[in-house]
Order: sequence, then structure tokens, then C-alpha cells
Amino acid sequence: MKPFITLMVAAMLFSFILAGCSKVNRENYDRIKVGMEYQQVTELIGNPDKCDAALGMKNCIWGTESKNITIQFVAEKVVLPSMKGL
Repeated sequence: MKPFITLMVAAMLFSFILAGCSKVNRENYDRIKVGMEYQQVTELIGNPDKCDAALGMKNCIWGTESKNITIQFVAEKVVLPSMKGL
């Protein structure tokens, strides 16, 4: 029973560490500038969780409903970054 409890505690600690390593944070948001290429943004904060595209425009979201970075791109360049809960 003791190894099982130790394993469960280790798994919980690991999940907390991973949650704290999110690239969706205020510091990275502040690094996003109008005119940046889509590829530069994904190098900084990773691949988006969701994107919608139409007519040369793309709207992408990184994060959750309560804590996220949303960026509108035109021709693969940042035109309007915004954030929530950071």
C-alpha cells in the first residue's frame, strides 16, 4: 500500500509542475508584438489550442476559457493580440 501512496503523491506533484510550466503567461504575452509572424508566435508559446480561419484572417487561442491568449492574424502576421486572466 505504501508504494501506491508514494506513486500517487509523485503523480500529483508532477501534474502541478507541468501546470506551472505553461507558456500561456503574462511574460510571454508581453513579448508578442504586432507584425510578428505566426511561426514566431508558435515558437514562443507553442501551437494554439484552436484556430479559425477565413479570407486570409486567422483567429487563434492558446489556453483555457478563463486563462488565455487570443491573437488575430492577417496574412500570417499578428494584428490584434489580447489576453484574459493572465
